[in-house]
Amino acid sequence: MKKLAALALVSAICQIGFSQNRVRTQLSGKITDAKTGEALAGASVQLIDSKLGVVTNNQGVYRFNNAPVGHTIMEISYQGYETIVDHIDVKGASQKDFPMIRSVREYEGVTVTGVAGATSIRKTPIPITKISKAELFSTPSTNIIDALTRQPGVNQLSTGPAISKPVIRGLGYNRLVTINDGVRQEGQQWGDEHGIEIDENSVSRVEILKGPASLMYGSDAIAGVINIITTSPAPNNTVVGNILSSYQTNNRQRSLFANIGGNQHGFNWNVWGDLTAAADYKNKYDGRVFNSKFQQHNAGGYIGYNGAWGFSHLIVSSFNEKLGIVEGERNDDGTFVKALPGGIDGEPNSDDFNSTSPDIPYQHIRHNKIISDNSFTVGSGKITLNLGYQRNQRQEFGNPDDPEEKSLYFDLNTFNYNATYHFDDHNGWITSLGANGMAQGNRNKGIEVLIPEYNLFDIGGYVYSQKTINNATISGGLRYDSRTVDAKQFVEDGATKFSPFRKNFSNLSGSIGVSYTPSKYITLKANIARGFRAPSIPELASNGAHEGTNRYEYGNQNLKSETTLQGDIGVEVATEHLLFSVSAFYNHIDNFIFYSRLSNAAGSDSLVSADGELIPAYQFGQHTANLPGFEALLDIHPHPFDWLHWENSISYVRGKFADAIEGTKNVPFIPAAKWTSEMKIALFPKAKTVRNTSVFAEMVHAFDQDKPFTAFETETTTPGYTLFNAGITTAIANKDKTLFTLLLLGNNLTDEAYQDHLSRLKYTDVNVATGRAGVFGRGRNWMIKVNIPLQFDTGK
Repeated sequence: MKKLAALALVSAICQIGFSQNRVRTQLSGKITDAKTGEALAGASVQLIDSKLGVVTNNQGVYRFNNAPVGHTIMEISYQGYETIVDHIDVKGASQKDFPMIRSVREYEGVTVTGVAGATSIRKTPIPITKISKAELFSTPSTNIIDALTRQPGVNQLSTGPAISKPVIRGLGYNRLVTINDGVRQEGQQWGDEHGIEIDENSVSRVEILKGPASLMYGSDAIAGVINIITTSPAPNNTVVGNILSSYQTNNRQRSLFANIGGNQHGFNWNVWGDLTAAADYKNKYDGRVFNSKFQQHNAGGYIGYNGAWGFSHLIVSSFNEKLGIVEGERNDDGTFVKALPGGIDGEPNSDDFNSTSPDIPYQHIRHNKIISDNSFTVGSGKITLNLGYQRNQRQEFGNPDDPEEKSLYFDLNTFNYNATYHFDDHNGWITSLGANGMAQGNRNKGIEVLIPEYNLFDIGGYVYSQKTINNATISGGLRYDSRTVDAKQFVEDGATKFSPFRKNFSNLSGSIGVSYTPSKYITLKANIARGFRAPSIPELASNGAHEGTNRYEYGNQNLKSETTLQGDIGVEVATEHLLFSVSAFYNHIDNFIFYSRLSNAAGSDSLVSADGELIPAYQFGQHTANLPGFEALLDIHPHPFDWLHWENSISYVRGKFADAIEGTKNVPFIPAAKWTSEMKIALFPKAKTVRNTSVFAEMVHAFDQDKPFTAFETETTTPGYTLFNAGITTAIANKDKTLFTLLLLGNNLTDEAYQDHLSRLKYTDVNVATGRAGVFGRGRNWMIKVNIPLQFDTGK
């Protein structure tokens, strides 16, 4: 509580002190159609670095009062038009008009991921994808990571519908960083059954960086970064919000989300809450999959002030989830087994399948977070200061005889800090100096102890610079990091299970790249980057068998940091009727960490007794790995059929070790190649009642993954599969006001029985009644969503 109070006090002092120092400015202009000159009412105008946004009035006019003085980057977007990105200098009263060009796809935009400040995506040399709230709304999913897998190069390692871990270009776990409102999300990312604890409905924007990003984020970001942004201040002198409800037929998943926020002369606030629950999902091979149910009740909000000096926001969130763990055990007639007291195996009934309260074994996860997010104008530059405290509590219940017994209980506390000075734009130079890191401590409170208690401290400093020369933008920088891990001793039943140790890992990271636009239609990109990842505490010090893994894991204190050297090249061609982009990469990783099976003195498998069962022992080791691959996108919207939109994307990655391990060189957990083809028709953009209607049909094809990591019986081949999806979304309006938006989606319309290569349920028990191994994915599913926007003017 002391840390929470300190962060709240810091934010309050910033807001009170700086709010007295106001410099009166005004930035205004008009947004129009480039061909007709018609005013565009309701267009979004954002000052990204300042976290300010307005919408245009009925005359297409926007106005920022008391906008921050100095250089800023603007993003102007409107449905059916190309997004505009522009750099301007605010000094007193400024005016800037923007004519917009019609386009089916909004491929331009601004990013804040992997760069020191807001930057045009076209000017970044590394591949970055931005997903808007509207895109997330039209995507059927059970969690935020599931929603992002529609993007090329992004996959998920899943353990049922509620547990999804992001995978970027074949790398997941602690090899990528998830950012939420400026703070890296810290849970137990190392576990198969540990997901991302962020409420999907609260998200306003997501940015995905593909490739090493250690320059800005330090250790772990060798695969990339997923930046999830929830806070979005309301336009000045308004109160806005929405009510969102959804229902899915397959697992009876239902959710109710409500959000309301306001902005009065720079003082802004927001509060939201979400209730989500789901029963067991079903498919045509397994029927209802017992204990795949889950329930959530989440809440959050913020309060802050935006002025000419900058902004200060205090953000809070609480994620609370209970989810079942699918073990997949079945009896001789193929019926799932339910664990009962006394070691008895029962059969679940219809009430068990339809309930949203998980059965044993299940997890209860609570993730609470408070963030102080600040930006101050200092001289001709500015300072950004982001401080965060988060507590992740993960409890696992697995004893039918004592349902309240906590088999595992990790209590992880993390304090994050990030301070950066941004120099003013000078002759095309943008330079930033920064330092960030975290202090972390984990405590064990369950009856089982898999890893030692530990304290961790991270600190890193970096310099980042960007220079625009005519049509080329060159950017890059250097960073140095130091991480110290202090593990504690643990004695169990009179024997030392964990000996104390202290390890330090330091590394130098860097990148340099160029983005070149020889014409308004073509963008060329190239980048080379060096990143690193320090070993995680389980890799250094594990001593135990985790539920469902069927292996006993030993850590290795001699592990070195993983280091990666990756090259990226890409080209984008964007015309009025076609968008084509391709990005290729080659990632070389030294000291790639993975476990190997141990042998005893006789040369056979080393076995360890765990709960009365002998299971094989493994220890983490290191190898050299190479991961080449590519992503490509082709989007055709031919004239005069501007309402027609046909998009195709494909992604591929191949992972190989330099030396064979038990006869295989294949790197584990590499996703299958994926091809997605979508046909979309946009109708009635300006109708009075039913407008902005979009109808789409989609095919998602996963190719065979016939190059698994077969050593130690880790993986098996996975046959390809094809899913067909379709949907329609439309807005119901009264004159210029949208009353509500309705979405109807169908997924897996042919009820295909499939297993994704990265599904951990693929490796549950064989169904002896059918001979099929593991549990299959979700069958046919229909989803309906209704979103009701709320907006009230509160005066001038």
